[in-house]
Amino acid sequence: MKKNYMNKLSLSIFLFLILVSNIKAQNMTEETATPILDRELFFGNPEISGGQLSPDGKWISFMKEYEGIMNIWVKKFDEPFEEARPLTNSKRPMQGYFWSFDGKYILYVKDENGDENVNIFAVDPMATAEINEVPVSRNLTPLKEITARINLVSKKNPDLMMVLLNDRDKAWFDLYQLKISTGELTKIYENNDRVTGFDFDWDEKLRILSKTDEKGSTVTYKIEGEKLAPIYETSVSEQAYVTGWTPDNKKAYFVSNKGDLNLSTLLLMDLETLKITKIESDPKNKVDFGGLSTSDLTRKIISTSYTDDKTTYYWQDKSWESSYKFLQSKFPGRELSFQSSTNDEKKLLVAIYGDKYAAEVYYFNVETKELLLQYVPRPALKNVEQYLAPMTSVSYKSSDGLEIPGYLTIPVGSDGKNLPVIILVHGGPKGPRDNWGYDSQVQFLANRGYAVLQPNFRASGGYGKKFLNAGDLQWGKLMQDDITWGVKYLISEGIANKDKVAIMGGSYGGYATLAGLAFTPELYACGVDIVGPSNIFTLLESIPAYWEAGRAFFYAMVGDPKTVEGKKRIEEASPLFSSDKIIKPLLIIQGANDPRVKQAESDQIVVALRDKRKQVSYLLADDEGHGFRKPVNNMAMYAETEKFLAEILGGRYQQEMPENVAIRLGEITVDISKVTYEPKNK
Repeated sequence: MKKNYMNKLSLSIFLFLILVSNIKAQNMTEETATPILDRELFFGNPEISGGQLSPDGKWISFMKEYEGIMNIWVKKFDEPFEEARPLTNSKRPMQGYFWSFDGKYILYVKDENGDENVNIFAVDPMATAEINEVPVSRNLTPLKEITARINLVSKKNPDLMMVLLNDRDKAWFDLYQLKISTGELTKIYENNDRVTGFDFDWDEKLRILSKTDEKGSTVTYKIEGEKLAPIYETSVSEQAYVTGWTPDNKKAYFVSNKGDLNLSTLLLMDLETLKITKIESDPKNKVDFGGLSTSDLTRKIISTSYTDDKTTYYWQDKSWESSYKFLQSKFPGRELSFQSSTNDEKKLLVAIYGDKYAAEVYYFNVETKELLLQYVPRPALKNVEQYLAPMTSVSYKSSDGLEIPGYLTIPVGSDGKNLPVIILVHGGPKGPRDNWGYDSQVQFLANRGYAVLQPNFRASGGYGKKFLNAGDLQWGKLMQDDITWGVKYLISEGIANKDKVAIMGGSYGGYATLAGLAFTPELYACGVDIVGPSNIFTLLESIPAYWEAGRAFFYAMVGDPKTVEGKKRIEEASPLFSSDKIIKPLLIIQGANDPRVKQAESDQIVVALRDKRKQVSYLLADDEGHGFRKPVNNMAMYAETEKFLAEILGGRYQQEMPENVAIRLGEITVDISKVTYEPKNK
């Protein structure tokens, strides 16, 4: 009996220990499980961003929220950031800013509600303003419905810039000299002959013009007094551009992939003899020439760079190389980039970043090696870095055996098996590519429990001319296969749950989403199309006038609508004409002012799917263009996106949202029963 009692006691203790162990394990799981991170960490305004040193290093400018929008602020370098003054009160996020070479002005560009009608503005960084006000900014190009482009910012005369304006002819840009202090514009070159490039040497003398004909061929000319002499020519399937000059201005650095060159290569052309010398191409023979960095002080090359999975630098300036290696030693496992420099190149702002790290920006003194943290753009994200996921390089074969590179991100805490997956397709399509590093979209989706594949499909840039041109006339065909075979790769590796794969992307990525649902209707569980074209005919009819020089380039990609064969290709590749095959839920997101992929592209597919009783939802922002830039719109868009994905794929989503985001989501959510589309040519 005693023995029986002891056995029962032992069993009770054993069961109790199991219970305690299970409770502890459960508590540990709850404590260590990846939390749902607030979407504002990814898509809200950063606290500070875009820092730049003044030319003399005595001041620092940066972007910070002012009335809900990122605006330009300035402070003395040795002052705390809390003492900074706002310089602008733009209601629209800016597209960039910089200091004039003498530090008298800060210049910036912006459009109206995403219409890409860009003007150039100037503000005095030393100007004062009334309390709760900002200094007055001057519009230096006060013209309506134009797109101003900055060609050159003078160092010889810091009050001057060379700008391009399409005020006379919407399709072509004339060259103007712009006096910053007065806004005076002086026409330098009236472009009546399809000029697409103006290149100035170190002494700011106009030396080279490029012209592109109706077939897409580009001829480069050197300027000899009043005459132009041809020196180089490329076809529509080749590329060449000037990227710098030797210190004496006698020779120009060209980057070209002409003729037998597959990987773009750095060349040197003697403009007197026209002799061309190869300087270098990728030492690993894998990718295109990336970039040439030169010193404004010595006019000599600092470094060249190439981007494969990551970027590699080859240094020619020992001082810059020493600084780079010193900084690398301070931040092992991170990438770094020189973000800003004083005129004497002795003081720098350096950005430190990585795939699963919140960026940091440091001040670095080249001479003393002093290193001071200036700011962390997203400090709240910094506090949860342990929940950010690593991005890994992958590759797989497409339907025709072509090797497709890309990046794969697996959620933190996952074993990487049988996961719901988002195929995230980049825009372009010809030329752009996805790169390694922190990506807010990717981290947001991974945090919600999805594996994310970013395929650099054929036509993506950086992998050589053959890879780039392999996408020509392959919209919806081999280019789409590159994405489809990415899904098959993930399924074969056991990473993807074949029933829980979604496709998502913006611009061409939006097109690929529509094409994926229309041409491979069983492959995806759903799709999110962000400003994607549905009808290539209407896309080509509505491109901005100032893209006229690239029309042959577009036709080479998708087909010429003026030919029978071209029409056939375009109709086959346009998802709109296969909308009856779409059987999975679709979320469409569009900016009403988009000049590239107009609202009609989304309206058409919404109407077609609605009338066929398909499941389609539609967000339309009246104050956005080609993609959303205002934080409240971004937050609303991603709130709806994550809910949409969670309901279909079973991922997690953040249910709550700030009141202003909820209101905005209601405002941009379209009642699809009221969407109409009237074709121009019935």
